[in-house]
This record gives sequence, structure tokens and C-alpha cells, in this order.
Amino acid sequence: MASYSLFDNPAKTEPVITVSALNQAVARLLEQNFPLTWISGEISNFTRAASGHWYFTLKDQDAQVRAVMFRGRAQYASFTPREGDKVEVRAVVGLYTPRGDYQINVEAIRRAGLGSLYETFLRLKAQLESEGLFDADKKKNIPIFVKRIAIVTSPNAAALRDVLTALKRRAPHVEVCIYPSPVQGEGAAAKIAQAIATASADPRNELLIVCRGGGSIEDLWAFNEEIVARTIAHCEIPVISGVGHETDFTIADFVADLRAPTPTAAAELAATAQQDWLATIEHQGQRLYRLMHRQIQTQTQQLDWTARRLISPIASIASKRQSLQISSQHLRHALQVPAQRGRLRLQQLQQRLQQHKPQTAGLEAQATGKADALKVAMNQLLQQRRLRLDHLKEQLELLNPQRTLERGYVILSQTDGSLIRSGKELHADQHLLVRTALDLNEVQLKQVGKPQKL
Repeated sequence: MASYSLFDNPAKTEPVITVSALNQAVARLLEQNFPLTWISGEISNFTRAASGHWYFTLKDQDAQVRAVMFRGRAQYASFTPREGDKVEVRAVVGLYTPRGDYQINVEAIRRAGLGSLYETFLRLKAQLESEGLFDADKKKNIPIFVKRIAIVTSPNAAALRDVLTALKRRAPHVEVCIYPSPVQGEGAAAKIAQAIATASADPRNELLIVCRGGGSIEDLWAFNEEIVARTIAHCEIPVISGVGHETDFTIADFVADLRAPTPTAAAELAATAQQDWLATIEHQGQRLYRLMHRQIQTQTQQLDWTARRLISPIASIASKRQSLQISSQHLRHALQVPAQRGRLRLQQLQQRLQQHKPQTAGLEAQATGKADALKVAMNQLLQQRRLRLDHLKEQLELLNPQRTLERGYVILSQTDGSLIRSGKELHADQHLLVRTALDLNEVQLKQVGKPQKL
């Protein structure tokens, strides 16, 4: 923002600005230094222009300020303020440059005290969301075709009339059971929760609608209570929430299995129109008729084609008999021909065998003679070998050491088993082993002087 001073330089000409430039500069200064904020006060001099803009004065016991709320913002307000209403507005500070009037431009408006309600709403919403009550996987599916619908609302509410009218128009076959309960005021939340629990306990109910018409956040607050939210979450049947208008959101909307923007929309979502069902049934019936007709035509053609291929049983049996005879002939031929060929081949081989069979009569006589000669030769050789064996046995007997010992000789050996072959190997007090013809004894020969010859 450009800054202006009346005493920049005495040597220069003092700047001159217009009133418009001054007001514009002040307006920019206010907009830049005062952010969007909530302001509380009392409504005074409220005027709704033909253009849809709202003009009023916001005041307290010590001061006041002019305010404007343009149509683009005013159309989203949940109520129309009146003289003396305590409100809270969210606004920016500005300046109406044509008149140089200081004013606030209102972006949103609510009744005084609703700020704390909204904070309570956000805290409860965050708590229940963290516990998983809003999770999509916990939502129950809305049944396509229902026979009985339970409704929890005030019996005098316009919302109930809207729901009943919509259900009667769309699905007159559906049975409706109303569980009356106050929908606003002190203790309404507990009674709404009790009515929901009662409807849930009735096994005849297939669907539950919780509804009421539009209103301020204070009017709808019973549906923001924790007891109502938890009762809806534990309801045994699907729940459709149709509370307020399209712009109204309550905790019950987030917990319910399905949110409807209005009570009438809740009725439309709860029951498919009877005409739609009838149209669907008629369409499916026509489609079924076409499918069956097409199937009958196809089967008829198949029957005709099969009938043309069908042969009488007599002709079929005759054909099979002829085929069996032919197969029997083929079988006999297949068995006889190899047998004949085998016999012929055997005769040929027998003839060849007779032709090549050797004359064994002479060879057998020759083999007999040679066998006799071999026997004689073997006997002679055996006799010679027996005589030779007896001769060697006699010689061996003559050389047997045992015969020498039997003639009175002995065998002397030292204690280590070595033989004594000479008298020089003998000495006094020597231990010797003596072997006689009868046994082997160890004796001690004590000689004095030169050993005597034994």
C-alpha cells in the first residue's frame, strides 16, 4: 500500500489526493490488518434488500458497527435474523468507500452460543470416528425389498407426513410401524435412543428410518447426542438417517448405514417404487418368454435333425448283424492264414533238418571204442601211480625221525628250542630239552668237567 505524508519535503509541492483515493487506501489498510474473525453482538436495524443482501447493525452495550451480508453468503444461512437476536458473525473489516463508512462484511452467521455447540459436535465426531463407528465396513446393506419399515420421529412432525406420503405413493404394499419420540428439546435424545432400541428389538422390522425436518443446530442437537449415535451403531437392522435439509449434518448421519438429505429422500431410499418393481417384473417376464421361446425353437430344430438321423431298430439290428458276420469272417481268416503259414514253415524246417542231420551211428561206435581204450589206459596209469606211491611211502618211513628215536636215540635242544648239533655246544650246568620216542621232557644235566659222550 502506498503511504502518504503531508510533510514529505517543504521544498517540494505537497501531494494532493482525492477522497476516493483516501477511502480506497483506508479500505486496503483495514482489509490487510484485520483478518477474518468471529464477532458477537445483537442484531439491530435488520433490512433484507430486494437484491437479497442483508443490512443490519451489530451492537453491544457500549458500541455498534454496520454490517452487510451479501446474497451469495446469506442464502446459506440456517436462519433469518430478527431484531434483538444474539448472533455471532464471521466477518472482515472494511470500508464502504462511496460514503466513507466503516463496516464489516459478514461471511457466515450463527446464533450466539452455537460456537461452543459446534466445538462439542466436532469433539464427539472425532471421538466416535476414532472408535470406528463411521467405518464403511461396518455399514449394513440396505435391503432391496422390504415388507416392514420402522420410523422413529415425532408423530406431529411434518417430516412424518412427508415420509408416509412418499411410502404410500411408491410402495403401498410396505407395512409401516411408527415409534413416536420427541425430536428436540430436553430429554429428546434419550427418548429417541429408546425408540430406536425398541424398533431394533422387534424381529418383524427389516429397516429403520430416523427422521425429522430442518432447523437450526439447536433444533437438531438431539441427533448429535452420543446416546443416539451409539444406539444407532448397535442397531440390529439397517438405519437410514433423514434429519434436516441437504446442508444439515448430524452425528446420526455419520453413524447411520445410509444418510438421506431429507426425510422424503429417506423414504425413497428405503423402498423401491412399486411401479419400478412391476416394470422390472414385466421386463423380466418378457425376457424370460423370449428366452423360453428361443429355447423351444432350438430344441425343435434339434429334434427334427435327430429324427432324420434316427434308424428303425430292425434296420439297426440287421446292419449290426451284417457287420458282425463280416467281422467274424475277418477274424477267422486272420486266425487260419497265420496257422497255415506256420504249419508250412514247420514242414520246410523239418525237411531242412533231415537234410542237414549228421550220420551218428559210426561216430557212436568209434566213441565207444575210444571210451573203452581210455578206461584201460586210466586203470593202467592208476596202477602205476599206486605202486609208485607205495615205494615212496617205504622210503619215507625209513627216513622218519621217529624210527631213529625208537632205536634209542634222543634229540637235544636248548631251552629256547634251538637244536644242539655238536658236543661243543654242551657245557656244565646247562639246561637241555630231551625228546625221546615216547615223550618230550625237560631234564637238567649236571656235568663236571668235559661233557661225556652219550
